[in-house]
Amino acid sequence: MEKLQQDLWVPVGDGERLYLKRICGRVGGEPVLMVHGVMANGRTFYTESGKGLAHYLADAGYDVYVADLRGRGRSTPKTGPRSRHGQTETICEDLPALHAFVREHGGGRRVRWIAHSWGGVHMTSCLARFPSIAAQVANAVYFGSKRSVRVRNLNKWIEVDFLWSIAARCLIKACGYLPARRIGLGADDESDKSHLQSKLWAQPRPWVDSDDGFDYAAAARGGHLPPILYFAAAADPCRGHPDDVRRFRDESGPHVSRLHLLAKRAGNLHDYNHVSLLTHPDAPRDHFPLALDWLAGRYDQVAENY
Repeated sequence: MEKLQQDLWVPVGDGERLYLKRICGRVGGEPVLMVHGVMANGRTFYTESGKGLAHYLADAGYDVYVADLRGRGRSTPKTGPRSRHGQTETICEDLPALHAFVREHGGGRRVRWIAHSWGGVHMTSCLARFPSIAAQVANAVYFGSKRSVRVRNLNKWIEVDFLWSIAARCLIKACGYLPARRIGLGADDESDKSHLQSKLWAQPRPWVDSDDGFDYAAAARGGHLPPILYFAAAADPCRGHPDDVRRFRDESGPHVSRLHLLAKRAGNLHDYNHVSLLTHPDAPRDHFPLALDWLAGRYDQVAENY
């Protein structure tokens, strides 16, 4: 059956719009919301030729909505020197608006949430801050999501300590925003505020909102998160190192969860990295079926192996 595809927009802020790519395998299928990480957009999850996790889930009968966060992808306006949004707006405005839109289109049913990388931090922060939204989320799957980067290795020093923390701030001072796409650092740009807030959280600092002091860690300890499956990649040295993924899971409070390492030693076809765990041609026959099990509530079919 041919999938239904639509371009949709959700209004937020002061005249801004968030883009949603709808890829529907079955009208009436369970709704899924997908959110990307920093310096990225929704194309992390799909290609126009029909590849990617979004199409895989649609082929399985889900009604999938892939978001471009504020200023990224096809959302308008594009991130630039005048952009004032940050992750506080993502957590408190954008995700609630996206969730409400998807839930309404899904007939009021609970939504499945999926994230890559920092998108998982945004999602868990939203769920911790808004228990009423958490109650409307059936479960979630995160790919390479971590908050603080505590591992120590050469990649971490280069990618996080130098490029993300020092070089990026210098570029922002010069340009007014991080032109990550133009310089080949990422697939999309970041606002000054978005970069600064995520930079602070990537350090071993408290999980507290820099705008209003909201304590996300304390809220998460309330134990109202939905079941979450955390995928970690064996060949991911710092952007989603398995140790940091585990720390993120543990600081997110009590909830049904599994941490599943994608590695040859764990029986997978490859040692995946931060990107290939979503984009590798073998992912649909290797570990995407585990995501299907989780979304369907078959939690006992997914092993904790790290």
